[in-house]
Amino acid sequence: MIVEDPIRGVTVPELTEYNVKSSRELLELMLKGNEKRTMAATKVNQFSSRSHAILQIVVESKSRIKSAIEEITVGKLSLVDLAGSERAASSENRGLRMLEGGKINKSLLALGNCINILSDKNKASVSFVPYRDSKLTRLLKDSLGGNTKTIMIACVSPAFSCYEETVNTLK
Repeated sequence: MIVEDPIRGVTVPELTEYNVKSSRELLELMLKGNEKRTMAATKVNQFSSRSHAILQIVVESKSRIKSAIEEITVGKLSLVDLAGSERAASSENRGLRMLEGGKINKSLLALGNCINILSDKNKASVSFVPYRDSKLTRLLKDSLGGNTKTIMIACVSPAFSCYEETVNTLK
């Protein structure tokens, strides 16, 4: 379940928020979170992640100047590990794995649609951006639009058998 809070923005009520004081604490939490990710073997990938993972780090900085009004600057870094798209035929997934793959593909398609609209100068100012089409795009709304800088790193393959997936990723 995802909730839109007027102050905190889009949140997931069941998740826990930690106040971290060191990079070591942050790394420990990242490792703990990664252990909870769902992984399963498929025909094409022995360690296939069956879910997306989002780690959001909020950094607050208070002004050192003594004044009547305390100034706080806030920055948010979202680290996102997307599960890869899957073709049911090549992965030979059945049952639960096939349903997971379908949900992964649906959210990746929704993300791609948002990115395409936002990156097209002609569409971005006049088009509706369908953030609500998936939980993933709702959670990443702040990171995709507005006053943000976004960097994407993609894992692609030079193998001919992965041609379609590589082209779709790069689009």
